[in-house]
Amino acid sequence: MPDTSYTPKGPAPQPGKRVGQGSADEPRRDAATIARLKAELAAQAALIATQQVSLAHSRKIFDRASVAARIGVWECSLPDERLTWTDVIYDLFDLPRGAALDRSEIIKCYPAESRKALDSLRSHAIAERSGFTLDAEITTFAGHSRWIRITASVECEAGEPVRIFGMKQDITEEKILSDRMRYLAEFDAMTGLANRARFQARLAHADEARPLGALLLIDLDGFKAVNDTFGHVIGDECLKAAAERLAGGCGEAELVARVGGDEFAVLVGSHLDRGAVSGVARDIIEAMSRPVAIRGQSLRLGASVGIAFAGAGLPCDLFAQADTALYAAKAAGRNTFRIFKAETGAKGRSAAA
Repeated sequence: MPDTSYTPKGPAPQPGKRVGQGSADEPRRDAATIARLKAELAAQAALIATQQVSLAHSRKIFDRASVAARIGVWECSLPDERLTWTDVIYDLFDLPRGAALDRSEIIKCYPAESRKALDSLRSHAIAERSGFTLDAEITTFAGHSRWIRITASVECEAGEPVRIFGMKQDITEEKILSDRMRYLAEFDAMTGLANRARFQARLAHADEARPLGALLLIDLDGFKAVNDTFGHVIGDECLKAAAERLAGGCGEAELVARVGGDEFAVLVGSHLDRGAVSGVARDIIEAMSRPVAIRGQSLRLGASVGIAFAGAGLPCDLFAQADTALYAAKAAGRNTFRIFKAETGAKGRSAAA
């Protein structure tokens, strides 16, 4: 076989450079790449640091707002009932922050009514994969009574509930204010009896579920003379004493109210018959006739009573009928009672009991 020369493929080596030797620019390119990566890492580290500062600031704002609003976050894993609380909730229950939590013990802080409502709403939310809101009363581990607002949502994985979480807020002051506003709206500030608005609301909602038996209207005899002679301070004390006697002597009444200056109303249920209602009227007259001792004065009052029994008429007619009977009692000499009779009502009179 004749000799044949071999020529290697590829570019011919450049003069002065050995085969396999790297370019003189490669170290510079590597150094530039490393520098660029370091700069990117430094930028990312700076960004992370900035985000951490921002997160810490946001957490501080959240914590301060949480404390100020007395709102805490809670979580309960399912089904092991393991609780996790933020600090505010520990404070709400008067427990040391970070203390071990046992739900079976914590649930004892809820009175029976609140516990029943919580159990019902919680079970329904878990079953329906939903949530709920509840205002509940608690007695803390330190014995303090508080009201809290609970919000809850159920979280699921693969369609199965795995945790229930939400917020708890101290609404004790809100509850006190709400109860106070309701009291002022429904009760007479001087005597503590129901006021005219509450009386009228009950009268308007008399129905088959809560039927009324009768209405007694009471007017204090001799009160104007006491008020004019001794002044409004003594007069107010007389009204308070009369209200106490009225409330104490009408234990079976559905509602005892002050409906005017010296006028009171008593609503009784349908379980009392005519004789029993007449007996209530006699007891009221006897109680009001006893002397009232106020600031060294022995004062005498009296009471006239008008009675109207609930019948086929509208509830709103009951007041007018009792007022007609009251007018008749006063015309009969006061310190007595009269019962309205429908057949004589058109003539403006009511028959004696």
